[in-house]
Amino acid sequence: MSGMPQALPAFPGFRVDGRRALVTGAGRGLGLAAAAALARAGAAVTLAARSAGELEAACEAIRAEGGQADFLVLDVTDSKAVAAAVEARPPFHILVNNAGMNRPKPLAETPDEDIHAVFDLNVKATFYVTRAVAQRMLRAGEKGSIINVSSQMGHVGSPRRTLYCASKHAVEGMTKALAWELGPAGIRVNTVCPTFIETAFTAPMLADPQFRDLVIGKIALGRIGRVEEVMGPIVFLASEASSLMTGSALMLDGGWTAA
Repeated sequence: MSGMPQALPAFPGFRVDGRRALVTGAGRGLGLAAAAALARAGAAVTLAARSAGELEAACEAIRAEGGQADFLVLDVTDSKAVAAAVEARPPFHILVNNAGMNRPKPLAETPDEDIHAVFDLNVKATFYVTRAVAQRMLRAGEKGSIINVSSQMGHVGSPRRTLYCASKHAVEGMTKALAWELGPAGIRVNTVCPTFIETAFTAPMLADPQFRDLVIGKIALGRIGRVEEVMGPIVFLASEASSLMTGSALMLDGGWTAA
């Protein structure tokens, strides 16, 4: 056949050049991986956590490979500190709410202290940071992507994890509602939902051979997840490659919730 070649659809790609990103809990583990991935994709990344030493080392490593990074020593459970820190900077286009914790116990043995600590960090801090970043986005008329690091436990239940499941189910509900609130402004809100990943956070739990075997038995791929396996999904949700996704949960659970 002859004539003009078929025009192919344009692919927006996975780059986030010229975008400013904020990642909480960024000193180690999934937060550090998210920050590194976004920097490699072209974003200027601000790493936030409470440990200045870890943040400084992380930024140095990102800059050493040509990325743009700075850090913010911040307690995300302090709403006033969060508001002031975000207000003092140009508006972000990408937010990764990664800071979180777990204190696994049967509910009957869970003290008030644990309930307050887990909800303060997993739920209330996510509200504080998202509110501050969204306010700046809206005032500046900036479009963007908010990524809440949830968990497979935001979709299922598990013994000794009633508190953690409750906190992550709350994040899933918040994400769905915010997708509708912020959608008209071009701000997308999604979650990533990892299974157990090999990090310092999960190491104490996975050190128990019986528990590790139990976990692997629920993962269709037959293994624990790796930190680098979260990096691509973060960049996907941050980029225009996912421009039609909002209010969604991206399952990184190795098939756990498919059972």
